[in-house]
Amino acid sequence: ELLKLSLMLTELDKLSLMLTELLKLSLILTELLKLSLMLTELLKLSLIDTELLKLSLMLTELDKLSLIDTELLKLSLILTELLKLSLIDTELLKLSLMLTELDKLSLIDTELLRLSETALLSA
Repeated sequence: ELLKLSLMLTELDKLSLMLTELLKLSLILTELLKLSLMLTELLKLSLIDTELLKLSLMLTELDKLSLIDTELLKLSLILTELLKLSLIDTELLKLSLMLTELDKLSLIDTELLRLSETALLSA
């Protein structure tokens, strides 16, 4: 009877060892699951980082567009100044035409005076 009990105890010890091994494996599995969760979080962070990089690239492009817009505004100001100069040039041309007409009138006046003097001298 003692032998049977001893055998049973031996079997119980074996089962207890197996149970201990199973518990160890369960702990290892729990650690693996924790690591898997950490990896998932790292992947989420990596995705967020990727999105932030995309946003950074968009901001860079917006900065470039802003610089282009600034240059276009400068060009627009230059064009406005050129248009003002063109208007001044047009006014100067008008004045030049008026001077030409005044010169013609002056020549006509001189010719009339000469004719008048000639007519007075012949009379």
